[in-house]
Amino acid sequence: MRMRTRNETDAQLRTALAMQIDWAPEIVSRDISVSVHRGEVTLTGFVHHYYEKAAAERAVKSVYGVTAVANEIEIAAPVARTDPEIARDVVHAMSVDATIPGEKIKVVVKGGFVWLEGSVDWNFQRVGAVASAERTAGVRGVINNIAIKPHPSPADLKLRIEDALRRSAEVDARHISVTVCDGMLTLAGNVRSWVEREAAERAAWAAPGVSTVVDHIAVTP
Repeated sequence: MRMRTRNETDAQLRTALAMQIDWAPEIVSRDISVSVHRGEVTLTGFVHHYYEKAAAERAVKSVYGVTAVANEIEIAAPVARTDPEIARDVVHAMSVDATIPGEKIKVVVKGGFVWLEGSVDWNFQRVGAVASAERTAGVRGVINNIAIKPHPSPADLKLRIEDALRRSAEVDARHISVTVCDGMLTLAGNVRSWVEREAAERAAWAAPGVSTVVDHIAVTP
């Protein structure tokens, strides 16, 4: 049987990625281009909203065989919006979400880029704030500087996360190591796909008191 060449493998992956982007209902733009080199993906083109750019990146990371992603998609907003308008809408979006403590988060907008600052108790609150900003019209990018307040001891935190990884059906925890220092958690090892890597990250962020996750997990299909 003839072995597939690297170019053939990349071409097949590119086809799968294009299909995955078309499959994502939140991506409306048809001006997204995908290039692949040895499993490393580059996204280019134009979308009308930042959430489409973020959704395209999530879509390609979910495909088996992807080892790295460079997202160079540009935002071509149909209507220009001022920074105060964007800031007002981001604050409003957070205020109507009961899971986000909007009073603890400061919103700064410069040139369409949103900076989120402050501190919250849980990572899901930080994720929700970012999602509110991403979905706001006129946003060109989101910089997340929201901190998480530390809670349990490092030893307790390490045990909780290791248990969570073992319980997860999406992660092979045998190849992942966890270290904790001053609320900063480091993941190392290797997994088979970006989906598994991100599932390990989500499990780590779900623990109370995690302020930073450093992900050194390698994707080795």
